[in-house]
Amino acid sequence: MAGIYLHIPFCKQACYYCDFHFSTSLKKKEELINALAKELQLRKDEFKNTAVETIYFGGGTPSLLTNDELQFLIDAVYKNFNVIEKPEITLEANPDDLSKDRLVELSKSQINRLSIGIQSFFDSDLKLMNRAHNAEEAHICLEQATTYFDNISLDLIYGIPGASNEQWLENIETALRYTIPHISSYALTVEPKTALASFIQKGIIEAVDDDKAHEQFHILKDKLEAEGFTHYELSNFGKEGYFSKNNSAYWQGKPYLGIGPSAHSFNGQQRGWNVRNNIKYIKAIQNNTLPMETETLTKTDQYNEYIMTGLRTIWGVSFIKIQRDFGKIYLDYLIDQAQVFINQHLLYIDNEHLKVTKKGQFLSDGIASELFKLNLS
Repeated sequence: MAGIYLHIPFCKQACYYCDFHFSTSLKKKEELINALAKELQLRKDEFKNTAVETIYFGGGTPSLLTNDELQFLIDAVYKNFNVIEKPEITLEANPDDLSKDRLVELSKSQINRLSIGIQSFFDSDLKLMNRAHNAEEAHICLEQATTYFDNISLDLIYGIPGASNEQWLENIETALRYTIPHISSYALTVEPKTALASFIQKGIIEAVDDDKAHEQFHILKDKLEAEGFTHYELSNFGKEGYFSKNNSAYWQGKPYLGIGPSAHSFNGQQRGWNVRNNIKYIKAIQNNTLPMETETLTKTDQYNEYIMTGLRTIWGVSFIKIQRDFGKIYLDYLIDQAQVFINQHLLYIDNEHLKVTKKGQFLSDGIASELFKLNLS
């Protein structure tokens, strides 16, 4: 099974923390949509013997596309690929785009999962991040969305400067009142060359407090697990039956195609990424050229990637898979490198799987990097 990700590189305005590829100009929207459909056609042989089980509209802000435009792209997927009978089709959306009429239209489409970018229910947080919606729109959106969709995920951000632990807990409890079955939550990260980085450097916004973010991560984890959510990946919590199939595929190493400017692809042995420029992307596709760079992953690259993704999940890193796919030398190396973290109660071994402890979860990416092997092959 495999997945298809379609990157929609348009937003109404730029969030201060975002370093994803997008444009606030919609002038090239029609040409871009046609290019996405053509890229799907150009790449149809890549999944010739593989069924597609997830279709994901990410961005950017995919909810800026009309229902007809979304359906046009879904039809292009079905035209060029073998899609399973009931695929998971996710639309990332902002609250200000999800009016009642729009939700009714979407509920009649093939889209069966919404991922809504709430981020916070406090206007002070939303203004600090320069979000396009306000708290009232977030509430109205969820009241209506839960009427028409069952499979909904919402995004929340913790570690926001000035946001107390009490305020963060109120954010979580507000989300729970809407009986949302999936929550994705991320620490506010200061990426280079973003507006947020500039404002912090100039003292306009206070610096992100990593210790506070760590505290809020554990508040989130404890609260959601007490409410019956499974913390199945570092940033993702789901009720039974509502884990994201799209995201789970990434962490489990399944192949996926990234369609659109800046989108990434992976087939197990190679990683590819499209040019991060709308106009260059459109021109290349119009000339029947894939504007993509690729790299072939060495055995060691593949091992390192599996360590990174595996430790982020409840499934952990399988010793059996390491031995089978990479050999005993890699397994011995992993066990040896892991011992210091086992002694620190950051990692543990469970039924031939290496997993992070509760204490180690927030640090899992850093721990993984210490388990990487030098590129020897």
